[in-house]
Amino acid sequence: MANHKSAQKRIRQTKTRTERNRYYKTKLKNMVRSLREAVESKDVTQAQECLKVANKEIHKLVSKGILKKNTAARKVSRLNASVKKIAQSA
Repeated sequence: MANHKSAQKRIRQTKTRTERNRYYKTKLKNMVRSLREAVESKDVTQAQECLKVANKEIHKLVSKGILKKNTAARKVSRLNASVKKIAQSA
């Protein structure tokens, strides 16, 4: 256990941030899962709606400092490519 006040505060801050980050990352994983399920079922309109929501959420997480910029760009790019693929085949 930390002996200094500043170290104790750091422990409290870390705990709070970890809980918050875990919440947002879980939320993001659920959005991506629903998008992938829409892509697998070849539902173009549902996939495009999910992509729109996921894209917005991913960029929000970047601004909060939960995801890095390049990670977000990679995720958006891959999701967009999967939606485009089923849109072209339909």
